[in-house]
Amino acid sequence: MDLFSVFLKGGVIMWAILVASIIGVTLVIDRYLVLKKAKTNTVTFLIKIKSLLKKKDVDGAISFCMEERTPAANIIKKGLKKFRFGHSRVREAIEDAGRQEITKLERGLSTLATISGVAPMLGFLGTVTGMVTAFATIQDLQGAANPADLAGGIWEALITTVFGLIVGIIMLTAYNYFISAIKKLVSEMESLSIEVVDTVEEINSGKPVTDNFDED
Repeated sequence: MDLFSVFLKGGVIMWAILVASIIGVTLVIDRYLVLKKAKTNTVTFLIKIKSLLKKKDVDGAISFCMEERTPAANIIKKGLKKFRFGHSRVREAIEDAGRQEITKLERGLSTLATISGVAPMLGFLGTVTGMVTAFATIQDLQGAANPADLAGGIWEALITTVFGLIVGIIMLTAYNYFISAIKKLVSEMESLSIEVVDTVEEINSGKPVTDNFDED
């Protein structure tokens, strides 16, 4: 018996689980690609930005951020555009941009979390409907049903549970992975932003720019 035949035996609930799995897989691929592009070599990026800011080449630093096209670069770019207004405005711009970038990174994750919870519930719903079908068959046959008569309902009960749990486990694992990856990325962006804001403050106050880079 092929997989498609097994799928059909699960009944109408299987189609709902299939739709949920397609949406989930689409979100997983999309978030994976987004996070892959969002990674930044923090130390290299910070060295370049500080080097340009030391020379007071703010336009050059902004151009460098535009070339990078990462969430961290977008945050710093928006902050540096407020450079002439002082470090407090730079900080505000960076904080606003940071919230926007985090929202972009987390887009679709609530849907993924919902699917991870709904898929197993759909599977359990299929279990209930399958058992209802089996008992209805027993009633129709006035208790004289044999195993073959009950097979359809039992198939529906078991297959939907299996597929629902598989989809739910995969989506929950992916959701937790993305949450962990985003937290790490946000932590790196926060550290980078603090360094840039401190650098801007040092430049505006005429202090020498420090070069303490954390490579962890």
